[in-house]
Amino acid sequence: MEKKLEHIFLTEFEQHQNIVHKICSLYTHDRASHHDLFQEVSIQLWKAFPKFRGDSKFSTWMYRVALNTAITQYRKNKKRTDTYDIENVLFKTQAYEAYDPNEEQQLSLMYAAIKELNDIDKALIFLYLEDKNYEEISMTLGISEVNARVKMNRIKKKLKKIIHP
Repeated sequence: MEKKLEHIFLTEFEQHQNIVHKICSLYTHDRASHHDLFQEVSIQLWKAFPKFRGDSKFSTWMYRVALNTAITQYRKNKKRTDTYDIENVLFKTQAYEAYDPNEEQQLSLMYAAIKELNDIDKALIFLYLEDKNYEEISMTLGISEVNARVKMNRIKKKLKKIIHP
């Protein structure tokens, strides 16, 4: 039974591991921190998996566990000074002809603005940018759909103020 449970978990985890990577990218600034957080989220997912009842999709449950773990770790590490490793800054890879420096600048501004949001707002905008509908967002974050919509409108206004003060 343990092997079957492990196989199911690994299959689902491999299929949806990009979720964890994206969340790790949102809450970390360098490769080492990303790796550490990814490992911590993986451990927490494995520990919690026997309690997964299947009331929601695995990916929705995974988002919730990953976000909660990331937020917890972020708060624990908040007292440390943030540093950036220039080698780990991710740039969009596009063909030379298609590269648009304005688009690159806008993306950089948007990501910088998102990093200024509080933990819950950051999680909500992340799910929104992942094209999750408000029902999925509300299930993942444990808030009502109406609350998710209201928060999203407020976040959009906050981001506009941050980007265009």
